[in-house]
Amino acid sequence: MLNQPIQLVIIGGGPAGYTAAIYAARAGLCPILYEGPQPGGQLTITGDVENYPGYRNGVMGTDMMEDFKAQAERFGAIIKEGIITKVDFSIYPRLLMLDNGEQITAQAIIIAAGASAKWLGLPSEKRLYGKGVSACAVCDGFFFKNETVVVVGGGDTAAEESLYLSKLCKKVHMLIRKGHMRASKIMQERVLKKENIQVWFHTEVKDIIGQEAVAAIELIHTTSNQTHIIDATGLFVAIGHQPNSAPFLPYISVNKHGYIQVEPGKTQTNVPGVFAAGDIQDPHYRQAVTAAGTGCMAALDAERFLQNQSDHSIQKNL
Repeated sequence: MLNQPIQLVIIGGGPAGYTAAIYAARAGLCPILYEGPQPGGQLTITGDVENYPGYRNGVMGTDMMEDFKAQAERFGAIIKEGIITKVDFSIYPRLLMLDNGEQITAQAIIIAAGASAKWLGLPSEKRLYGKGVSACAVCDGFFFKNETVVVVGGGDTAAEESLYLSKLCKKVHMLIRKGHMRASKIMQERVLKKENIQVWFHTEVKDIIGQEAVAAIELIHTTSNQTHIIDATGLFVAIGHQPNSAPFLPYISVNKHGYIQVEPGKTQTNVPGVFAAGDIQDPHYRQAVTAAGTGCMAALDAERFLQNQSDHSIQKNL
């Protein structure tokens, strides 16, 4: 027997989810937020955040997420541990299943489960994440001003990261596993024209050297198996992101890369009363501030939806 439907469930405890919880709680929607497998989102495994407004001296990602969480709880949002593993959006109220076997129903849902960066799988990569290893040049590039860095990847994202870093860094080494770049022709041309970007084809990262911080990158040539060491203080992995949208399929429409599709300028998905915010619907920006903005939008959209549902119910009973 299922309990009484929850008015609003928010899935994901990153900037989008917590912002949605702040707005929804202040609107009296009594939201329940499930933090997911990584409470606080990707910012909890990064270092200083210097580009989020309001923190004039920068802030640790973990501290910023604790501030978000505390603010949401201050207005009455209920924050719970738990992972949504499966849904049934063919019924209303919508059915959600958690990893502990619990089943709940909700009148409105905001999906803010984020996207996970794809990694190389090296032990040193995990150990040095936030200590020179990053998956976001816009977020962390400033910390490597006038230094030498390495970018891994051959697509448009890697090209964009390399070009961005080339404006800040003394030297950018771009490592491409194959003998060609997958990036669009115009992006390839821009990369190859940059004097301080060196492109390495048929090259992979063998290891990241450093104990407390990145000191050098050991490369391996995939055709000759020859190794080479580059002195560098930063490694940017740009081989793509994977949106955490699998639990919501096949009900939610996604693009070919798995990002949830929403109505232009809104957060409404193809399922009435189900909204998406943050990186799970944003393959382009992937910034804390843009995620927070869409969290605000989703809360306002959910509030309007629930009000319309209430008005309809009142009219039906008149």
